[in-house]
Amino acid sequence: MGDKKKIIEHYLKIIDEIEKVRTKNNVNWMDLLRLAFTHAPEEAKELMKKIDHEDTRISDLVKKLSK
Repeated sequence: MGDKKKIIEHYLKIIDEIEKVRTKNNVNWMDLLRLAFTHAPEEAKELMKKIDHEDTRISDLVKKLSK
């Protein structure tokens, strides 16, 4: 049972690290959005539409995995 606990703790530490990196990157992502919408709002809007479309496709695929 001790080995299983160590394995779980190892995975949870990795998840914590991912969360830390994602938090930093989310700030970068928001800064990039601000910059894009400040200097080229119409172009930024079109890019966001494309990103949203692909994110929707990803969400649909994840739903298939979780059925």
